[in-house]
Amino acid sequence: MTYTTEELTPATWADFERLFAPGRGWSFCACMLYQRGCHLDAKRFPDRASSLAQNQAEKRALVDAGRAHGILVYDDSEPIGWCQFGPAEELPLPGATRLDRRIPPLGAGVRWRITCFVTVIRRRRRGVTSTALLSALKAIRERGGGLVEAYPTLTPRNPNWAHAGTVSLFEREGFVIVGRPSEKYVVMQREV
Repeated sequence: MTYTTEELTPATWADFERLFAPGRGWSFCACMLYQRGCHLDAKRFPDRASSLAQNQAEKRALVDAGRAHGILVYDDSEPIGWCQFGPAEELPLPGATRLDRRIPPLGAGVRWRITCFVTVIRRRRRGVTSTALLSALKAIRERGGGLVEAYPTLTPRNPNWAHAGTVSLFEREGFVIVGRPSEKYVVMQREV
């Protein structure tokens, strides 16, 4: 399969919304957990619909300000995949709650983070995530590069970690394991 990619911008926002549309398992998050540094307050946003509205509003404001980075993967004109990347200060996890602290403090000298992937179910295991990662690394290189850190899962069937990518995905692109803070994930780095 040959896919195309585009960076998330105001011009591609409608495609991001299509990919994160209601009815998909990841729709409510709009990839905001890593940007906000914590989950939304469940008392103020008790359901997926209210979470989706808030997360999309926050993400759109960041996109318009040039402070949200990601790669959209397309098959023809259909958005089928996503990879979030960004400067370390743009993706501030760890956060304040136990669940958010699952990512360790940023490694020394790390300039970039790659935090999550999304692939529509019917397109999984067809190279979408690899395409997204390669495009993210290219975008990072074009912005001056530096040390990139990622947090792939050791438990890919765990729904809380499936979004993080796998060790083999990152190893194929030259990342090496630099830490094992949990039985669920590792920390991997690569200079770009």
